[in-house]
Amino acid sequence: MGNSPYRLIEAAVLVPVFRREDGVLRIVLVLRSEHGVHGGQLGFPGGKREPTDHSLLDTAIREAAEEIAISRDRVEILQALPMVETLTTGYVISPFLARINPPRAWLNLSEEIAEVIEVSVQDLCRPEAHVEDMVDFPTWQGPRPIPFLKVAPHRVWGATYRILHPLLPRLAANEFRA
Repeated sequence: MGNSPYRLIEAAVLVPVFRREDGVLRIVLVLRSEHGVHGGQLGFPGGKREPTDHSLLDTAIREAAEEIAISRDRVEILQALPMVETLTTGYVISPFLARINPPRAWLNLSEEIAEVIEVSVQDLCRPEAHVEDMVDFPTWQGPRPIPFLKVAPHRVWGATYRILHPLLPRLAANEFRA
């Protein structure tokens, strides 16, 4: 993928969706702990492929189990989504849309996760949730406009945004019968 001057690191994420008793379709995001490559950012449960993972789907499921305590028997894969490359950290991410049976209360079993956040698809589809800001990274030749999704005090941006943004209208239209 892309024209990266370095070897990309394979990673995978689960894009968990579910409905609680109120019938509202929700997406699960995790707020990463401050330490680490993606510290303080919102993302999906997931991470780097390990040698013991038989596939990238195995990576996504293993990471979701480690980070938010969702076991394989509570996950139904709806679709493999297009791969996304990070712009600054050298990852190529394989996302998997999954209907989950969530726990009543979230547990984060990993020190990598500060919080588990449920956000409704409806809220993410609102025009006021879509913003843009100028961002500058040391590896870039100057600031660029970067789109975001606002989630309370947080922002969904980068690879997570590029996975989620094209998926939102499809989820809102109930294309996956999630």
